[in-house]
Order: sequence, then structure tokens, then C-alpha cells
Amino acid sequence: MKKLALILSLLASCSVWAQGNIEAGKVKSQTCVACHGADGSSSILPTYPKLAGQHAGYLQKQLQDFKLAMATSGKQGRNDPVMGGMAMPLTEQDIADLAAYYASLPISENTTPDNAVEIGEVLYNAGDSERGITACIACHGPRGNGTSLSGFPKISGQNAEYIEAQLVKFRDGSRGNDMNAMMRDVAKKLSDDDIAILSAYVGGLH
Repeated sequence: MKKLALILSLLASCSVWAQGNIEAGKVKSQTCVACHGADGSSSILPTYPKLAGQHAGYLQKQLQDFKLAMATSGKQGRNDPVMGGMAMPLTEQDIADLAAYYASLPISENTTPDNAVEIGEVLYNAGDSERGITACIACHGPRGNGTSLSGFPKISGQNAEYIEAQLVKFRDGSRGNDMNAMMRDVAKKLSDDDIAILSAYVGGLH
């Protein structure tokens, strides 16, 4: 019943999202270029996420959560002073347009360093039962593409620096907008080495 309720909740949340216009989003994205690049790949500033190719619904939720954190003084949503300030003036249509635009772009290619392949593959695909670490593949899929309907983001090809920073934030609780605290539950069991390996591994997963 809990799983059914979760699915119905996800479907309901998807149904209230505004439909985005790609061309309108392209025009509105000019304010995003400085950090995320003209192609949405954040190649110059890898501490920022690649937006290109990400699921539109996920992008919408993040922008909504940035606004929510600003409106609630950080008690809800996703705290980030830079993105909070950028998101606050956006309307729901702006958010939908930006999400549609970035979702339409191809993500730039990335690679997995040789020293991260063996350990990263095991941790990603099998987790670690002795430490209670759930396999990443369970939610993000064999190629790290996540699923749009469930709200799990695409992490394949993402900048390692950004992934590492987010896992650390989930682990210490400074980021808490994950569904049912799933990422926080996983991340709190990861060591610094685990986080570094996984962050590097997913880069070339595609």
C-alpha cells in the first residue's frame, strides 16, 4: 500500500506541472549560461551540475524546491543561496520552459577514470550488504539514466565534482529534498572514499 500511495503521489505531482515550451526556455536560459554554460553542460565550472539531458520533471522540482527554501527560510525545499536567488523571480511557466529546454539538449560526454571502474562498478550495481548500502542501480538504472516518472534523476555523464558535493550534503543533512529521505539514508552510510569513487564512476556510465 505504501508503494501504491507513493506512485499515486508521484503521478499527481506530475499532473500539476505546467507544460514547458522549449523555445521560450532557450530565451529564458540566458541568465543560466554563466554557471551552466551555453549548452547546459557546465564544462567550465564542474562544481555546477550539467542540466542538459536531465529529466524535465526533475529540473522543475529542483527549481520549485529552491524557491520553497527561500520562502520558508530554509525550513523546507532545497537550500542554496545562489540558486534560491535565481529561482525566486521565476513563475511556474518559466520553470517549465527552462526545464523543457534543458531536457531537450544532449548531455556532453564524460568518462570514468580507470581507478574508479572496478570498485565503482561493484558499489553501483550491488551496493554493500554488510554496511547496509543500497545499490545505486535500483533507482538510477543500469546506465544511470534514472526515470522521469519516478523522479529519479539522470546521473550518467554528470560532473564528478557536483555529484560528490551532493552526496556529502545528503550525508550531513544539509540537503534534504530527496524523496522519502532515500538519498540521505544511503549517503549516511558512505565513506569519503565511497563518495569519491561513485562520483567518478557515474561520469562514464552512459
